[in-house]
Amino acid sequence: MILDEQGLFSNKQAITASAASTNVLDFGKREIAFGTPVDVFIQISDDFNNLTNLNIKVQTSDKETFTTSVTLIEQTIPLSDLKKGAVSTIKFIPKGNLGYMRLYYTVTGTAPTKGSVTAGIADGNQESFHNV
Repeated sequence: MILDEQGLFSNKQAITASAASTNVLDFGKREIAFGTPVDVFIQISDDFNNLTNLNIKVQTSDKETFTTSVTLIEQTIPLSDLKKGAVSTIKFIPKGNLGYMRLYYTVTGTAPTKGSVTAGIADGNQESFHNV
């Protein structure tokens, strides 16, 4: 798997309440859903506690401030899977890019006091026949 700092939405971002990723990526007005699929790599950097699950949305907007946003795809991860080192992948970003993208983390249940995420655009995700 290949990660690039400029392609990171979050770098060990602490999630203690619902929040947007610390970084917004500028993809321009081109549609990124065509051709080779663009994967979003999500890795739990530190164990989470308290919450029931964490919902992760890939959002797009025509403004970097995200005054309005559109959710392209989302994934929900239960607390039992929010352990340090756990990896999840959104296999492709669907069409609908408006220019800017971010992730939005929604906490369900009690707010966690610990837990962090590293997430970004990835190339060459590590998978073996065990994951297929």
